[in-house]
Amino acid sequence: QVHLVESGGGLVQPGGSLRLSCAASGSTFSFYTMNWYRQAPGKQRDLVASITSGLSTNYAGSVKGRFNISRDNAKNTVYLQMNSLKPEDTAVYYCNAKLERLPRNNYWGQGTQVTVSS
Repeated sequence: QVHLVESGGGLVQPGGSLRLSCAASGSTFSFYTMNWYRQAPGKQRDLVASITSGLSTNYAGSVKGRFNISRDNAKNTVYLQMNSLKPEDTAVYYCNAKLERLPRNNYWGQGTQVTVSS
């Protein structure tokens, strides 16, 4: 079992920056691919960025070049640095952990609100 707690959301003006954090507990953090998803009102939950145990990263096209995902295995924490924020980045951001080996367990945090508005 993995418990995930996100923090760092809030209100920011267009063009601003935020850094989200997701602290994990309860299992071996380094065994998991860590992901950030987001869900805007009335829309589906979409993958924003992911980072594997081997530090391979992947980004949605809409955030590539603006967002950066990183992880600190010593602190059991994954980060999402968001720069040049746009109103369309407004959403609830969710941390997700996927075990890279069988049984490939999947865990979610409670989400943190990011609002980009002037």
